[in-house]
Amino acid sequence: MNLLELIASYGYAAVAVGCLLEGEAVLLLAGFAAHRGYLDFAAVIAVASVAGFAGDLFFFWLGRRHGPSLIARWPALLRHREKVDGWIARYRAAVIIAVRFTYGFRIAGPVMIGMSSTPLSAFVLFNAIGALLWATLFTGLGWFFGEAAQRVLGHMHHLEKWLALGIFSAGLIFAAFRWWRARR
Repeated sequence: MNLLELIASYGYAAVAVGCLLEGEAVLLLAGFAAHRGYLDFAAVIAVASVAGFAGDLFFFWLGRRHGPSLIARWPALLRHREKVDGWIARYRAAVIIAVRFTYGFRIAGPVMIGMSSTPLSAFVLFNAIGALLWATLFTGLGWFFGEAAQRVLGHMHHLEKWLALGIFSAGLIFAAFRWWRARR
C-alpha cells in the first residue's frame, strides 16, 4: 500500500484521533491532502470538529468529576485555576472558544473550565462553536499551503510524496516538541 492509498484509507481516522488531543499539525496535513484531492475538505472539517468537540467535552467532564483529586495530584493547577476562574467569570464564551487556540491550555483549559461553575449547556454551545472555528481555520491553512505549494512547485508531481512526507515529519516533530514542553 503506497502513501496515497494510506491517506485515502485512514486519513479521516487519523484526523479523528489527532484532533481528540491536539490536532493542529494533523489538520494542516489533512487540509493539504484535501487540496490534492485525497480527502474531502468539508468531511475533514466535520470529523475534526466532532473529534475536537468530543475531546474537550471529555476533559471538561474530567475536571467536573475529578477536579479535587487532580488538584491534589498537580498542585500547580490551583495557581492557574484562580486565574482561569477570573477569566471565565468575565469572558465565559470567549474563554471557552479561545482555549483550544491557546498554547499550553488545549487540555488543561477544558479541565479547569470543568472545575468552574460553568454550566454544561454553556460549555457545550461554545465548545461546539470553538471546535468548528478551529477545524475550519487549520484545515483552511493546510488547504492554502497546498495551493501555495502547487503554485511554487508547478507541475512537479513527482515531489508530492516527498513534500507530504516532509510535512508529516515536521508535524510529528512539532507535536513531540509540544509534548516535551508540556511535560517540563
